[in-house]
Amino acid sequence: MTIQAATTVQSANANPTGSPTANLTASPGFGLSRAARANWPMDPSITFLNHGSYGLCPRAVSEAQSELRARMERDPVRFFKVDLERLMDGVRDRLGAYLNCSAADLAPVMNATVALATILHNTPFQAGDEVLVTDHEYSSGLNELARMAPKLGIKVVTAKVSFPIYSPREVVDSVLAAVTPRTKLVLISQITSATSLIFPVELIVAELNRRNIDVIVDGAHAPGQIAVDIASLQPTYWVGSFHKWASAPKGTSFMYVRPDKQANFRSVVLSSRADKVRPERKLFLRDFDYMGTADYTGLLTIPVALDTMANLLPGGLPALMRHNHSMVIQARDIVTRITGLQPTAPDSMTGCMTTLILPSPDAEHAARPTIYDDPMQDALLDRHRIQIPVWPFGTGPGQPGSASNADLRLLRISAQVYNTPDEYQKLGEALVQELARERTLRRTG
Repeated sequence: MTIQAATTVQSANANPTGSPTANLTASPGFGLSRAARANWPMDPSITFLNHGSYGLCPRAVSEAQSELRARMERDPVRFFKVDLERLMDGVRDRLGAYLNCSAADLAPVMNATVALATILHNTPFQAGDEVLVTDHEYSSGLNELARMAPKLGIKVVTAKVSFPIYSPREVVDSVLAAVTPRTKLVLISQITSATSLIFPVELIVAELNRRNIDVIVDGAHAPGQIAVDIASLQPTYWVGSFHKWASAPKGTSFMYVRPDKQANFRSVVLSSRADKVRPERKLFLRDFDYMGTADYTGLLTIPVALDTMANLLPGGLPALMRHNHSMVIQARDIVTRITGLQPTAPDSMTGCMTTLILPSPDAEHAARPTIYDDPMQDALLDRHRIQIPVWPFGTGPGQPGSASNADLRLLRISAQVYNTPDEYQKLGEALVQELARERTLRRTG
């Protein structure tokens, strides 16, 4: 792997890795060759069904990042003062083409949480303004709003979206029904985190634009899972994480800011360069390219990650996304057949993740010790070596996802190219055992 590969715009079907596992061929039942696992340094003892949380960084991408780190340490002065800006522009060019937007409208950020907070703190709220969210939003944006609302006198309004769900229209109707004359901003996920739903953001954004209401599309789960077309979507802001389904290193996100919002849009941390006069380069780019001494090499390897993932199957990233979608639908069908659990969303609202509702244990059983979010996750890992998230989901009053308001217990299944149908068979059988164990514990106390 060369530094050149990390910093220039490459063909989507190039093979920067030279890996013998590139262009893998799908086998019957959607299972790929086990050689696909050689691309990732995962623990071979674990059945990993949770790509959606933190992703997994392929070896080739880690190697490219290591080369960039070595370059940085050979002459950090040149790297930070000369090279970084040029290298970041190369990444912007690639992402502009990938996301279908102007490269100059993209800003690098550490993660989606930082991006959302940055947008919220750049919004000129006035007392009485309303921020509209849904009860499926990820907690980081909600937490920042909860902190800001009392200080600014703004109100957070929550649109309730049913789960299970049967039609994208339910989302559109719920969100638009909650819009009022005081709605200043809408925050909505492109793909929800806990419930794995592809929201019909195109329809919602179009209507909000018609009403001149700003909208943040939280696309943290979108890159590498579904196609993203910012020019078509026309959001005010869009946020995407590349460490998840694009499999870039951790700490690699970008946000889109519509040009008319950029003049007074500043990073939440102003670096030592914030007051430097640079007539040839707009402040929006300068602020976000450098926010102090940090490791920017992960961001610079995003092109390598996109190329690495594109070369796993003939047909590139579109073929990979189709494969993973087909795999997760098969996974859902396998697990529901074995367990008797029910699907929760139509195929059209499903990307490369699907969420099932587990029976909720009684209060005493739910209070068992856990190092994760639910004792079931511990049990699946400790006794079956399956890593998969289980968490509460609140649909009643209060903050979504808080245990105190939880009405549902969710299990989210991911499908990435290294997963195979037998792993979902294993999951289904393990769930049958662990749910039976819970029932036994409930009866015996």
